[in-house]
Amino acid sequence: MSAARTRKKSDAKANTALVIVESPTKAKTITRFLGDGYVVLSSYGHVRDLPKSKIGIDVEHNFAPHYIVPLKAKPRVKELKIAAKKAGRIILATDEDREGEAIAWHLTEALGLSETKQPTERIVFHEITQKAIEEALAHPRAIDTRLVNAQQARRVLDRLVGYELSPFLWRKLMRGLSAGRVQSAAVRLIVGREEEITAFKPQEYWTIGGVFITNNGEKVIATLIKRNEEKLEKFSITNKTVADETLHALANARYAVAAVTKKELKKSPPTPFTTSTLQQDAWRKLRFSAKLTMMTAQQLYEGVELGAGGSTGLITYMRTDSLHVAESALAEARLAIVARFGENYALAIPRRFKTKSKGAQEAHEAVRPSDPARHPDDIKDHLTPQQWKLYNLIWRRFIATQMEHAIFDATAIDITTEGTADRCIFRANGIVKKFDGFLAAYPTKFEDTVLPVVVEGEPLTPETVDGTQHFTEPPPRYTEASLVKALEEYGIGRPSTYAPIISTIQARNYVEKNEQRRLQPTETGTKVDALLVQHFPQIVDVAFTAKMEEELDKVGEGETAWETVVGEFYKPFHENLEQKYKEVVKENMDEPTDQVCEKCGKPMVIKTGRFGRFLACTGFPECKTTKTIRKTTGITCPQCNEGEIIEKKTKKRRTFWGCSRYPDCDYASWTNPVKKKEEAEEMRTKEEQSPEESEE
Repeated sequence: MSAARTRKKSDAKANTALVIVESPTKAKTITRFLGDGYVVLSSYGHVRDLPKSKIGIDVEHNFAPHYIVPLKAKPRVKELKIAAKKAGRIILATDEDREGEAIAWHLTEALGLSETKQPTERIVFHEITQKAIEEALAHPRAIDTRLVNAQQARRVLDRLVGYELSPFLWRKLMRGLSAGRVQSAAVRLIVGREEEITAFKPQEYWTIGGVFITNNGEKVIATLIKRNEEKLEKFSITNKTVADETLHALANARYAVAAVTKKELKKSPPTPFTTSTLQQDAWRKLRFSAKLTMMTAQQLYEGVELGAGGSTGLITYMRTDSLHVAESALAEARLAIVARFGENYALAIPRRFKTKSKGAQEAHEAVRPSDPARHPDDIKDHLTPQQWKLYNLIWRRFIATQMEHAIFDATAIDITTEGTADRCIFRANGIVKKFDGFLAAYPTKFEDTVLPVVVEGEPLTPETVDGTQHFTEPPPRYTEASLVKALEEYGIGRPSTYAPIISTIQARNYVEKNEQRRLQPTETGTKVDALLVQHFPQIVDVAFTAKMEEELDKVGEGETAWETVVGEFYKPFHENLEQKYKEVVKENMDEPTDQVCEKCGKPMVIKTGRFGRFLACTGFPECKTTKTIRKTTGITCPQCNEGEIIEKKTKKRRTFWGCSRYPDCDYASWTNPVKKKEEAEEMRTKEEQSPEESEE
């Protein structure tokens, strides 16, 4: 090869940069923004991890982790090594959080970049747009070892707990169980809520209300709020006797308007989305699970094809606990608001928010549209229904944060008694929307409550004045949204872990969703939680788990060595575990039955496995007969009229109802037939009532 050709090839290499990201979608989007001289490849996630076959941590030597390249990642690593040799420099463009920083570091190690001394740069960006990529390339930095150490500490801690505590559960309860440092604390919240519900005792209370007629024949509905200048609280009237006594005192009362108060109320818009609030709102408004929300947000972030415009990222990075918004985005939001809603909806000075979340990184941004001018309807044809719904939610929430307050006219009418020994005050409240403000972009359910026009001193005629009995209700079971909120409030986990936590505890059959799509513990989850609460209280203690998160944050800030954090946790944990192996007696979870094995004639018992209860022969291991326990409904199959409808589970543990004669009959339904039958019978009973009975 001539010297000229060699020099030409060398120059081409020197001018070529290899950009490595995690996903092929992200690679495709970034390629569009880079010119000649750049090659963008994907690592397809992590290229190194701890081995699955063993613990992979040297606890005797400062918890040194033993990383390997998983089998499925080896072809990709080989390809990246070849591409790296052909490049003049390497640019690591993985996500901007701890996980992304760790992937960048693992790439450096797996590709041997530190040994070859090849020029390697780290770039980060909050959104995948032309401007953001150019800005990132202009300001490269080194890998942040503090963030790498924080991720490594979390990984090591979780591996130690999982690989040491899970075998204990196998030995003392049953095989197939697992425990996790954060997942067990989340299960504790759900089991704890179930315990509150079980222990709950309803408390009775009464309210006194009246319907009053004005001089113009209009109705005013009001509630008793004061009696003899004493303000009535929720439990001031505790039973029917007290309610009847109050009503007796009002028996011959005359009523008149005591006061009419009017004032203007302003409602502020919500904050921009963080990971937590995005998951909560996506559940409430769209019924998206946390997992679906994050998967869809990832697609919007990494890039979507917009026809001739090519692929671009539609939102900023979705794993964040920061409320910070770039000044350029605030200015762009104002232009979009003026164009869409009018000048009177836009703020003169941008609204900025202060992050309250512990450990939040202010350098990060809130979740927002990368281009506020890109209205959801303008790109609807290029998005899947799920992508459009989530983008629409994110766009409207962000735009609302930079809009004027919503303004309401609130009216209160106080009605006083006359001609009685007791002076009582009833109050009616009304509210009317005067200016929708941010609600034009981010509407909420609202109905005007218009009160009649009355004047002070105007007499009113009582149409009805009576008491209503109420009972307090137990705390509700968690939904995915309220659990995410609780995890954030208690400091359990971080933005990147909320969705995986919820997915994990369901996948392991510790928690399931009921018909109302609320989370409740399974029998297995309750038993595992009880054992951990008794013998490993720190593992499930919410405050302790939150403190560990704070320690990991300190590692990420460079205040504490990751080995120190792991060591302080592991030593007492391991010592307690060894002691518990000696002390705790294996729990016999078998329940006797009157059934006998069809094959050997020995008694059958009910056992509890990872996925619930089942029948098993006591002759095990010689006889391995097992039977599934089906929850029967006593309802005949409407399709074949022979089988019985029984409760079943999908592979993902979702409940449905099907025919007991399957596969001969393939009837299946998501609707609970027992509940459906009860509702039908209730409706039929109402229809069969006579008019007099219905009236009563």
